[in-house]
Amino acid sequence: MKPIKLATMDCQQVCEEIGDFVIEMVLTTASSGCVIGLSGGVDSSTAAALIKTGFDRHNAKLAKDQPAHELVGYILPSSINATRDETDAASVAEHLGLRYEIHNIEGLLEPFKLTNPEAFDDKFHKGNMISRIRANVLSTKAATENKILAGTGNRDEDFGIGYYTLFGDGAVHLSPIAGLPKRLVREMAAFLGLDKQIIHREPTAGLEPGQSDFKDLGYDYDVVEMITEGLEQGFSKEVLIKHTQIAPLVKRQIKQYQSLYGDEKLPSVVAVVEDVIKRHQQAKGKMKIIHPPKPKITLTYD
Repeated sequence: MKPIKLATMDCQQVCEEIGDFVIEMVLTTASSGCVIGLSGGVDSSTAAALIKTGFDRHNAKLAKDQPAHELVGYILPSSINATRDETDAASVAEHLGLRYEIHNIEGLLEPFKLTNPEAFDDKFHKGNMISRIRANVLSTKAATENKILAGTGNRDEDFGIGYYTLFGDGAVHLSPIAGLPKRLVREMAAFLGLDKQIIHREPTAGLEPGQSDFKDLGYDYDVVEMITEGLEQGFSKEVLIKHTQIAPLVKRQIKQYQSLYGDEKLPSVVAVVEDVIKRHQQAKGKMKIIHPPKPKITLTYD
């Protein structure tokens, strides 16, 4: 059976490509730097580290009378977030030497009961509302500081299955790690020296109590990458369902889900492949509405 090829990268080269892209965006918009929302997860931490590395390299070349470009981190927890979210995000900001602020947004939610009480009865809609509130805070911070807002979505989330909130965490000026699947985000995080606990932390949107991406989806981002790469490389749904790189991986994850949660989210390889394909088509629809620029990076398929 023809193999599905997965991308590899030269971390130093891609790090510089992403840094150059961010610097070009900042210079083009005459901005003083970037604002980023920090969650304590590997995506926001890696995006922040890439931007800070690029700014440090660029600022070192500036004349003494030229203002340096700055990355500012904002940590915006609500009552849904675990304490670890805030402490991990703060530790990343301190590790990178960022100016950062922590603002609990719980008080911002209450006024929405006047206009959107129905959202408080549904954890999905409430979670998306929280994401949109965060986006409002971040974009306003960016505007008042003459900065641009950097997104933190990876390729699997944003372009693979559209796992983000429209007009929420997807509403950004630029998307630095949008070309990297989750697997390569972790590889880049290790290259940049981020803490192992951050690198291997379980992905969560932090919008619902006890939520994790795996619990929501029924599979992890390795499955998303494998199936969407297969689609891009011309494999049919029927072939993907039987493919030796996919079927055993999905079966292991179905068993893992059952052992963790006691039931089945998706009962078969067929169901998982069909779910990823459906979400992939939905992601394309989202991209037509919001499509922030992303860097051109060098990935190799051997």
